[in-house]
Amino acid sequence: MLKKRVIICLDVKDGRTTKGVKFLNNVDIGDPVEMAAEYYRQGVDELVFYDIIASARGRGPILELISNVASQVFIPFCVGGGIGTIDDIRSTILAGAEKVSLNSQAVKHPELIKEGARIFGNQCIVLGMDAKKDLTMPSGYQVYINGGRVATGLDALAWAEEAVKLGAGEIVLNSMDADGTRAGYELNLTRMISDAVSVPVVASGGGGTVQHMADVLSGAPDGGHADAALIASMVHSGDYTVGGIKTELDKLSIPVRL
Repeated sequence: MLKKRVIICLDVKDGRTTKGVKFLNNVDIGDPVEMAAEYYRQGVDELVFYDIIASARGRGPILELISNVASQVFIPFCVGGGIGTIDDIRSTILAGAEKVSLNSQAVKHPELIKEGARIFGNQCIVLGMDAKKDLTMPSGYQVYINGGRVATGLDALAWAEEAVKLGAGEIVLNSMDADGTRAGYELNLTRMISDAVSVPVVASGGGGTVQHMADVLSGAPDGGHADAALIASMVHSGDYTVGGIKTELDKLSIPVRL
């Protein structure tokens, strides 16, 4: 049985790790290089690093910071934020990232997914998607970009399927409604996307307890069917360690790398 992955997200703003709730009221919580090193020591499977203001400010990724983080971790490392060209993808990978996450720029320039996958391989191209409940959409969810500030008019399910056709090798699916609330993942949204696409889906937004993670990783009919769970607040707060989370998931019969 394929192991489920535990992934930690570092949201970075002006070179510092930050955390907010539903994309608002972000507070500084530390140095991303030190935090990455600590989570690597704890046994996290992967790290995701998002520059949350790069797209809004119209600038590219901060390569020096990416390189500094990459020097501390020897696990898959995905970088998102401000990656808008093939050159951005190339420089981010050369700085030490294994994968790049395309979110706002993928919506604005879908050919970036296709071209990126062709040059660097599907495994390097991750679709980052911020989705919010919207009953006017066929799936019940709409895609937002620019850090959740701009509605796109795109249906979440249709966009996920389109991105995979274009070449995305993974989807990080963030529920804006659940983001930072620690009240549980959006199981309906996660299950719908996971069941519809052939690539791994990483559930993001709402993780607050190990049971929440078990629910979203579960293949049961009412589970989230996700391949990985992305967490932030749970570990940034000091309430949990990666090792503790994995031990509890194992007890709940979720297959993880111990």
